Amino acid sequence: MKKILLSTLIAGALGFGAQAQNDFNKWSIDVNAGFNNAMAPMTPGYYSPNPLNIGSADIGVRYMFNEKFGAKLDYGFGSFSNEANTPSFSSNYYRVNLQGVANLGRIMSWETFTRRVNLLGHFGAGIGRLTPQEGTFANEADDQYNFIVGLTGQIKLGERVALNGDVSTILAGRQDLSFDGNSRIIRTTPGHYGVNGVYWTGTLGLSFYLGSGSTHADWYIRDSQYATKQELADQIGQIRDMLKDSDGDGVPDYLDKEPNTPAGARVDSHGRTLDSDGDGIPDHLDKCPFVPGPASLDGCPPPDTVEEVDWLKKAINDGYVNVYYAFDSAKPLGYSSSAINYVANFMKRNPGVKVELKGFADELGPEDYNMKLSERRAKSVYDILIAAGIDASRISYKGYGEDTSVDKRSADARQLARRVSFEVK
Repeated sequence: MKKILLSTLIAGALGFGAQAQNDFNKWSIDVNAGFNNAMAPMTPGYYSPNPLNIGSADIGVRYMFNEKFGAKLDYGFGSFSNEANTPSFSSNYYRVNLQGVANLGRIMSWETFTRRVNLLGHFGAGIGRLTPQEGTFANEADDQYNFIVGLTGQIKLGERVALNGDVSTILAGRQDLSFDGNSRIIRTTPGHYGVNGVYWTGTLGLSFYLGSGSTHADWYIRDSQYATKQELADQIGQIRDMLKDSDGDGVPDYLDKEPNTPAGARVDSHGRTLDSDGDGIPDHLDKCPFVPGPASLDGCPPPDTVEEVDWLKKAINDGYVNVYYAFDSAKPLGYSSSAINYVANFMKRNPGVKVELKGFADELGPEDYNMKLSERRAKSVYDILIAAGIDASRISYKGYGEDTSVDKRSADARQLARRVSFEVK
């Protein structure tokens, strides 16, 4: 039972930890600058520097819906020029894109091996304009649409800033001019405009995180999933303290309403000492716990006034003495096992008495299974009485299956149904 409680409480504690920390910053401003390379289309004989052409920059505003996905709106600028010893050209490219962002580091659980390095992926679409600054079509604006896809590596510098390194590819559609501005694209199909412009960028920059939270979504980690060893040890230690049974009565301290009952005291499910005969003397001090008597006689009635067997028989047969079980278990619960000791002691003092053990189960589960379970419960008490020295000829046991007299919708009622009762013959 304690193992079940321990597992449940640990799961609850960790689940609470998952709900306790759900605040993180969502906004950031991303600023980057670096180089680019125009791939195609180019007029024959014109070449862009390979691999470096300094002159790419972008600035964006990003919002993360959660620690894994977000969106950003960014503005980019690119400047293209000729490679040394080739015909001169100069062109500018302007773009605005709306992109989706995926925090690939969190999706792939990079936090299991690093919490300072991360990876973002982004993809989106937008509009662009190519403007040659010299050449045949100088100052002619070529408007187009574009797609962008890229990866951004991150290094965390602090809770408010991260260093970025990005590589992106821009695919331009309906592009009419070459990047050098000296020729138009010849279309094999009249009126057909496809994705025919390609260039890529490589930039370095910074992300500045905005908000009142202690961290940004880029770096947010749910504590419950990756608790430290010390955090787990502290939580388990607290739960073990709750499950201590200081007085050894089988009821954990956090459920025990009398946590200091004496050793050997018979208690109920809340750890309270029992006085079965109601004579004001607790059972563990009462030499006749089922027969009322004065304290001067240690709880026993005056000689020759009443037969103990009659009182015990009435208490047992009326259902005041029972052994209880956990769900789907044939092992007596600790707080009720003392009932077996009292029956054993009574049978030793009254050798002519015989007892039948009646096992019961609640109504949860298949009926045939519950019949077998109720018999196993009765057999468990039988074995304990035999081990206590009671002759087997004086004991019989039987499983009676489900106790349908209780409300199966009530957890407390179902607990009362999971029992072994005694009948004195």
